[in-house]
Amino acid sequence: MIAHLRGRLFSKQPGQAIVEASGVGYDVIISVPTFTALPVEGAEVSLFIHTHVREDALALFGFLELAEKRLFERLITVSGVGPKLAVTILSGLSPERTVSAIRAQDHATLTRIPGVGKKLAERLVVELKDKLDDMAVAPAQQIAAGPAADDVLSALVNLGYQRPAALKAIETAGERDKAAGADFDALFRAALKIIR
Repeated sequence: MIAHLRGRLFSKQPGQAIVEASGVGYDVIISVPTFTALPVEGAEVSLFIHTHVREDALALFGFLELAEKRLFERLITVSGVGPKLAVTILSGLSPERTVSAIRAQDHATLTRIPGVGKKLAERLVVELKDKLDDMAVAPAQQIAAGPAADDVLSALVNLGYQRPAALKAIETAGERDKAAGADFDALFRAALKIIR
């Protein structure tokens, strides 16, 4: 099984990267956070890999962060969660916020992820809440920022800003104006001023 892959980033697009190693191009399925953090095409890249084998296919799922790979592997142990849905979950929330939501039994946050309904959110909590003790959680101020912060983060990343810079801008905006933290428009404008 392939567990790690290092080579030249041949191409990238949301959901997919092709990494060339020793003359072979590996087609790797990636999450949105991994996509936004990848270097420019042609640069060297190193990905943690989960090799998923089925009767009719062999798929590689790649992650820049080991924590993201570990959470992915826990997610696919849940009944009804396949690898593609696990990537969608990781694209909808950061690993830290996902772990926090599961531990806190926060069904509302989980159901905001596309493809995750009420029943699946409940199953994620029931099956994983005691299996995530060794995983990191988001800093308290990020958790407190709530749904508006997740939407603002998504918007900033879609505009092309790097995820860590966007998180920092949202955090700073929330600290400066506590009321803005609950309102998407106010938080978005404040974070945009900071990140520019």
